[in-house]
Amino acid sequence: MKKGKDSKPHIGIFGRRNTGKSTFINKLVGQEIAIVSDIPGTTTDPVKKSIEIFGIGPAIVIDTAGIDDVGEIGRKRIEKTEEVLKMIDLAVLMISENIFNTFENELIAEFKNWEVPYIILHNKSDLIKISGKVSDSIFKQTSKEVLSFSSLSDIDLEPVIELMKKTIPETVFIKKSLLGKVVKKNDHVLLVTPIDKEAPEGRMILPQVMAIRDVLDNECINIVLKETQLEHYLNTCTIKPKIVITDSQAFAFVKSIVPEDIMLTGFSVLFAHYKGNFEEYLKGTPRIDELKDYNRVLLLESCTHQVNCDDIGRYKIPAWIEKHTGKKLEFDVVSGLNKVERPIEDYSLIIQCGGCMVTKKQILNRIKPAVVKDIPVTNYGMTIAWLNGIFDRTTRPFL
Repeated sequence: MKKGKDSKPHIGIFGRRNTGKSTFINKLVGQEIAIVSDIPGTTTDPVKKSIEIFGIGPAIVIDTAGIDDVGEIGRKRIEKTEEVLKMIDLAVLMISENIFNTFENELIAEFKNWEVPYIILHNKSDLIKISGKVSDSIFKQTSKEVLSFSSLSDIDLEPVIELMKKTIPETVFIKKSLLGKVVKKNDHVLLVTPIDKEAPEGRMILPQVMAIRDVLDNECINIVLKETQLEHYLNTCTIKPKIVITDSQAFAFVKSIVPEDIMLTGFSVLFAHYKGNFEEYLKGTPRIDELKDYNRVLLLESCTHQVNCDDIGRYKIPAWIEKHTGKKLEFDVVSGLNKVERPIEDYSLIIQCGGCMVTKKQILNRIKPAVVKDIPVTNYGMTIAWLNGIFDRTTRPFL
């Protein structure tokens, strides 16, 4: 399963083996993308599929292995199923044959632990209908109504879709603005977009593209230029931009050119406010200065990419932090949404990337173990702003 490659809402389908999860997904998607078999345990690794859900829009549906899988391979399958919990915005718990006990209760406890909203479907209702006794018992335990359904015989998916729409948070599929209340109609927004070794050939990086679109959606005027053109523009143009948004790596250069009466921030800081835990970042960033020799720092990249000597997460930020603190530090980098192998308590600081390729839920769950343990968290842009002495200035537009 490719991880962390889509910022659409993610919906996970969970349940025991042979409850009809794969059949349900095939019906939901409208094509056979999940293997269907009467043999329990057919689904192994989680399988992702893009789908358009009326009222929600584009979404990703994830089929998971049975939570009652057995043996060593079964244990590994369940571990992968549990990892899916950290990346989804809605869970569908599939039961059948009126079976609901320890496995389901443990799974619901995990939904609650990761703050995942969920619905419960009793599948195969054409064979065995949900009993009132079981339905009442589930409601007493969970305060959830059980929706009866048959993936094979029910033609109308509308009741299921309506329940999904009712349960999934609107904020997941109704996107807020990147710039929000920072700008108003007809403001000029200046975007500084360096073209360096890390810039993709022939195109712009996703945060820049999303910022351009957001400026237009806010009925504002885009000005896009390279950092080498910034001083010339500000000296010759009579129109003062409302805000300058720059690649964080150019902070050291840009801060000396943009006057103090013009708001200044970075693309990564913009995304920290848009989909990160901004309040925790605000608290955690200053604790960079508390790092001691041989402390361990974890950098979380939410995408995978080819690494070069100019890599921001693997080389530049570690070097800048060591120079700033004067400390010899240990750095680990985990890309995509891969598992962090070390205990989170081993780290003195967690630095999350901007997260343009993943959902807000995935970022929040990614850093949640650190927040719970009071380990400071920050993000790339806010870290670089702190190291350049402009942390207050770059976060001020969002306070």
